[in-house]
Amino acid sequence: MTSALPFDDFRDLLANLPPADETAEARVRTLFARADKPKGSLGRIEDIAAWLAAWSGRAPPAVNRPLVAIFAGNHGVTRHGISPRAVDATASAVEFCAAGGAAINQVCIANDLGLKVFDLALHIATADITEDAALDERGCAATMAFGMEAIAGGADLICLGDLGVGNSTVAAALCAALFGGSGAEWVGPGSGADVAMQARKAGVVDAALAFHGTALRDPLEAMRRVGGREFAAIAGAIIAARMQKIPVLVDGLAATVAAAVLHAANPAALDHCLLASLSPEPGQRLAAERLGLIPLLDLGVSHGEGVGAALAAGLVKAAALTSSGMAAAVKA
Repeated sequence: MTSALPFDDFRDLLANLPPADETAEARVRTLFARADKPKGSLGRIEDIAAWLAAWSGRAPPAVNRPLVAIFAGNHGVTRHGISPRAVDATASAVEFCAAGGAAINQVCIANDLGLKVFDLALHIATADITEDAALDERGCAATMAFGMEAIAGGADLICLGDLGVGNSTVAAALCAALFGGSGAEWVGPGSGADVAMQARKAGVVDAALAFHGTALRDPLEAMRRVGGREFAAIAGAIIAARMQKIPVLVDGLAATVAAAVLHAANPAALDHCLLASLSPEPGQRLAAERLGLIPLLDLGVSHGEGVGAALAAGLVKAAALTSSGMAAAVKA
C-alpha cells in the first residue's frame, strides 16, 4: 500500500476494473448458434459458457483448476445472544473441514474442486458493532489484501463461501446500511434462531445503524464498521479475481453481502460473478434482487461452507465442456 489511507488503493482498483473480453464471448455464442441444435435450446448453459469466456478470455472456455475458498471469522456482537451456536463453533467447523468430514469436502470430491479454508484470527473476535467499529481501516484493508492473496495459485474458477457464528446478523446490518431498511426487514433465522432471538438480532442491527449513522454511507466504511473479517476477505478475493481474469461463483448470505459492498462502490464490480445459489435466509434473496443476481441453483441449502457454490461449480464445468465439445464438432 503506497497511498495515504488504507482504502485508497482499493478505491483505485474499483474505479479501474478491467472489462470483459467481448470477442471471446461472441465467439462462444457464435459456436452455439452454428451447432446442430435448436436456437437457444441449452438455455442458461449457453449463457454460462459465454460468461466464462468473457471473463477468462478463453473461447471456448475451460475449467481446469477450480477452487473453493472459504473464509471464517468471529464477531464480538454475538455477546448479545443472537445465535443458537457458541462462538467456538466456527473453529470447530474449520477443523471439521480440515479433517475432510464436512459437507463441502464431499461436494468438492464429487466435482473435482480444490478447497482452501482460511481461519481469519478466530481467536480475536471483531468489536461489538453496536458500540464500536468491527475493524479499524488498516485492519479491514489488510484483511481485504489477504483475501486477494488467498486466491493466488493459478485457479481458473473461484467459488466463495464463509463460516462465522453470528455473521447472518452482521450481514443483515450491512444490508441495511447498503440498501436501507430496519433490522426487522433484513434478519432471518440464520442457523436456527427462534422468534425471540430474531427480535434480538433486529434490535442489534438497529442499534448498530444508530451508532454508526451517516458513516455507513460509504460502502467500504460500512463494511469495516458493521461487517467483519470474512466479509472483507471475500471482497478482496472478488477484486483480485477480476484483476486476474478469473470468473467467480458467490454463495451464501455473507458472500452475497460482501459482493454488494463492491457493487455499491462500482455497479460493474460484479460482472465477472454469478450467484451460485439462494439459501432460505430472506436477506440473501432480498439482496440478490437488489443486485439483479439470478441464482444458478435454488435447492434450499442453508448449510454455509460454500456448499452451494461447489454444487454450482459442477454446472459451470458442464457448461464449459459442452461449449468446447460442441465447438470441436462444429469445426469438424
